[in-house]
Amino acid sequence: MHVQTLQTGHGEGDSNAPLTRNQVRGFWASWGGWTLDGMDSVIYALVLVPSLRELLPRSGIAATKGNIGYYGGLLFALFLVGWGLAFLWGPIGDKFGRVRTLMLTVLCYSAFTLLSAFATNIWQLAILRLLAGIGIGGEWAMGGTFVAEEWPENRRVAGAGFMHTGYYFGFLLAALANYSIGSYLGWRAMFAFGGLPALLLAWVRYGVTEPARWVQKEKVVQTLSWWRPLVTLFNPTLRRRTILNSIFMLVSICGLWAGTVYVPTAVTALAEARGHVGPQAAQMASYATMLVAVATILGCLAMPTLAERVGRRGALAFYFALMMVFIALTFGKVYYLGANGLPWFFVCLFFLGVGGANFSVYTLWLPEQYPTECRASAFAFSTSFARFAGAGITFLVGAGVRHFGSIGTPVALTAIAFAIGLLLTPFGAETRGRPLPS
Repeated sequence: MHVQTLQTGHGEGDSNAPLTRNQVRGFWASWGGWTLDGMDSVIYALVLVPSLRELLPRSGIAATKGNIGYYGGLLFALFLVGWGLAFLWGPIGDKFGRVRTLMLTVLCYSAFTLLSAFATNIWQLAILRLLAGIGIGGEWAMGGTFVAEEWPENRRVAGAGFMHTGYYFGFLLAALANYSIGSYLGWRAMFAFGGLPALLLAWVRYGVTEPARWVQKEKVVQTLSWWRPLVTLFNPTLRRRTILNSIFMLVSICGLWAGTVYVPTAVTALAEARGHVGPQAAQMASYATMLVAVATILGCLAMPTLAERVGRRGALAFYFALMMVFIALTFGKVYYLGANGLPWFFVCLFFLGVGGANFSVYTLWLPEQYPTECRASAFAFSTSFARFAGAGITFLVGAGVRHFGSIGTPVALTAIAFAIGLLLTPFGAETRGRPLPS
């Protein structure tokens, strides 16, 4: 029975056949890594202000609102640069295996997040966030590639949607941790909590084997130079889709400022305008983070059905349209309603959260566009390289905030990126109904 299940694992097979032990354990390892990855990413946004208030004076810099905003943006930009450097994990995953590389990415971001708890000045924290970003950026590529290659063909689409919910469960974990740990023990305890993903290594290391697709080509890929998969992404056959996928990812990154980074700040400002100050305003920010996370999880769960009905390009266009409309509405209009805008802001955040599921489309779509020998490299490159441009956008948004004296208009302007993305989606490679390339 076990042998039969393995034999039908990558074909059409029986839709009711149980998943193998390796498929189940490997999925939970990938999902767990992506969950704790998401938690780690949000921890910094939640502890930004208290950490800089302590570390800036220790670095000889006054902890003014302007300096906190400036250096907070600088650290976030360095984090994105680290995430951009994570494209290097792709060739490693193609040459040495998905599971081994997954372990290394988890160890990387866990260790450097834990060390952040012991930072004594702003520059130490900056370096540690850059290094943690390298690990965080690699986990998605390795986990997504593993699930795509290991799950049966008739369940692979659903598996992509399920796996991507992990990142937003991580948002919930971070918000709950901040509510219970951060509010009592401070920002250092939050970074220490963020080091827990290293414990996942025992689970990954025990009993999870490499996907059969990669094992079949192991001898071939190990004879190639480590940079060969990256070169393959730009051959005449794959060049166009690699460039387009990177642009799509850059569009998605532009939504981070509206859907994640500035949400706590915006909600805090609106809550204070209604008379909620101190802990009450902080709690409202935590509720907003939880709302966005739950809405995005719902969007991820809807993605497989949507992608099968309207195609991969259609699904991405749907989420892009949601982001375009609600970024402009939420930050361009509702934010400026002041005290009366808070309830409507929460309503808009729900739809922003659903639109944020556009990232889940890549978990399904990218592996379908590339062969096994360069699949991890393609996933890592497309999802990481655009982060370099994202780091530059950080400074543009920050300059806009300084110019307009508000976060509303600058963040609302990021909706333009999604309008451009909508124009480009028809040129993407449609893969609905095609099996995963060998």
